[in-house]
Amino acid sequence: MQLTKTKLDRDARRELILDVAQGVFLEEGFANASMSTIAARLGGSKGTLYNYFKSKDELFNAYVERRCLWQDEIFAMPTDEETPEQTLRRIGRAYLTRVLTDFNLRNFRLIAAEAERSPEIGQTFYEAGPLKGIERVAELLTDMAAGGHLEFDDPLEAAHQFLGLVQNRYFKARLCNAIPELTKKQIEDEAALATRTFLRAFGKRA
Repeated sequence: MQLTKTKLDRDARRELILDVAQGVFLEEGFANASMSTIAARLGGSKGTLYNYFKSKDELFNAYVERRCLWQDEIFAMPTDEETPEQTLRRIGRAYLTRVLTDFNLRNFRLIAAEAERSPEIGQTFYEAGPLKGIERVAELLTDMAAGGHLEFDDPLEAAHQFLGLVQNRYFKARLCNAIPELTKKQIEDEAALATRTFLRAFGKRA
């Protein structure tokens, strides 16, 4: 029991460190952020911080990986009651709602900037985030094809097409901070349009 509690305490402390580090990285950028600043905000010493992460690079990499842990809320498997169209619209809504927020895009810009310095950071983020999302959509589309609803040559290509349709109109404008966060109606309309377009291209013909 004590070992379990110790592990829970350590895991909770690690999550707290990542919360604080995220705030520092977003405020100051990777280059200007220091382990001293992060330790001070935690109310501890750098020695305690180094017990969890051996370097600022290792801490930043953990932060990058953590940014990719929200995919279950977007790419959940469909219920028995959902039609393929309803599933795709749900995924489109969830994707736009999560990915195009101010907070998420601030994190994305930070990670993309650091990928110039350390390509492995970009690789880690891409494989754990965007690529994993594509693979999960491909699994869903494969099931839909097996059920006789879709027709395509390659599920990964089809998944890229779907998520491309979902985000195409607004992603670059939001990334450049040229437009505000989307309204619920904009999200709903865009998810519906992407779904209709996708089904016209890949829906199984009678």
